[in-house]
Amino acid sequence: MTTVGVSREARRRLTSPRIAEMVADELRRQIVDGDLADGDLLPPQQVLVERFNVSLVSLREALRILQTEGLISVRRGNQGGAVVHLPTKTSAAYMLGLVLQSQHVPLGDLSTAVRELESTCAALAAQRADRITTIVPELQRINAAMGAELDDGSRFGELGRQFHRALVGECGNATIAAVVGSLEALWSSHEQHRVRDTAEVGYPSAGERRAVLKTHSALTDAIELGDPELARRIASRHLADAQTRAFSADSAERIVATSASAAAQLGDWRVP
Repeated sequence: MTTVGVSREARRRLTSPRIAEMVADELRRQIVDGDLADGDLLPPQQVLVERFNVSLVSLREALRILQTEGLISVRRGNQGGAVVHLPTKTSAAYMLGLVLQSQHVPLGDLSTAVRELESTCAALAAQRADRITTIVPELQRINAAMGAELDDGSRFGELGRQFHRALVGECGNATIAAVVGSLEALWSSHEQHRVRDTAEVGYPSAGERRAVLKTHSALTDAIELGDPELARRIASRHLADAQTRAFSADSAERIVATSASAAAQLGDWRVP
């Protein structure tokens, strides 16, 4: 387990009336800087009280702040304690979803954002100087695996999700990748609810799977050729078709935020 420490300078700062926020700030910094790893247990509360030189009340309030942010969770029992969690696209999607839900934003608005931004990721991938040794081999590997799993709809769908994650994650711009990942996590939470019902009747069909693979291959070729506009057009058309399949008549439906825990139970589903 990673040891939690606090500098003398940090101790001096903790004389502020905003002690709980400052303790949360210090622990948050250690989490996002990697001093505390995902899955680490924080030391017992009494140890933290002594290290930060604060009251138990202030420490517990700081932990509540981090728990609300999804950076820790409390595990009960003999092996219990505060478990560290790195920030995720799902937790970011939840907060973004709350903002959009409060503004009564329809799903059609979200689907347009996902389509435009993921298409931008495709164009950025085609502009990567190192694309031949980075993203292209990964996309080709996934396409080959999809071709071998054409008769297995479930496995084919998972590989399709891998393709889109790779396209976004390896586009070459970390900021856009994080934003798009959060939007897609929000979209996927709605998509999963809807497509679980249609999946019972064989969604997607064998013909649709072959069409998806053909499009993925064409998109990969455009990226390999270094043609950003072609890559953008193929990605945009492909995403529009996939979104229409999932939500053909519900573009006016209001966005509803899904909590991080509920999203984790649903899984990272999205139309390939």
